[in-house]
Amino acid sequence: MKILAIFFTLLFVAPASVYDFKLKTIDGDPFSLAKYKGKKVLIVNTASKCGFTPQYAELQKLADTYKDKLVIVGFPANNFGQQEPGTATEIKSFCQKNYGVTFPLSEKISVKGDDIDPLFKYLTTTPNPDFTGDIQWNFEKFLIDENGKLIHRFRSKVTPMSEELTKYL
Repeated sequence: MKILAIFFTLLFVAPASVYDFKLKTIDGDPFSLAKYKGKKVLIVNTASKCGFTPQYAELQKLADTYKDKLVIVGFPANNFGQQEPGTATEIKSFCQKNYGVTFPLSEKISVKGDDIDPLFKYLTTTPNPDFTGDIQWNFEKFLIDENGKLIHRFRSKVTPMSEELTKYL
């Protein structure tokens, strides 16, 4: 009975940080955000056919400007208006060709609904000083501290190079 209790405790323990999630790159390779321990991480749900898509350019500028202390990770998602319909190859090519994106991109995931990726379930329900709840559109941003904890959340209209965001870097 004691072994069963330990099993269920391990199975249902809430994640302690973003480092607890298993992810895949846009190329399908496994990766963990834990490799960025000691740096801030900006997690962004992205889409290639959105009015906010030009933010890719500012995200790359932000990544270049703060490369010693910040990593941007884009998470393509097709949850809003079918604005990310492409394959992994198409998304990666689009980002590199049109915006010179060199920051990491994950495989395409879901950021809301019944099939929400566990990382985004965690990010949208973890208390932070801003707000919780469902993602409303593409290019929402989650700022993670050097220890893997969510410290700020920004809606889509907050641009990557805005003082509203950069003041935390």
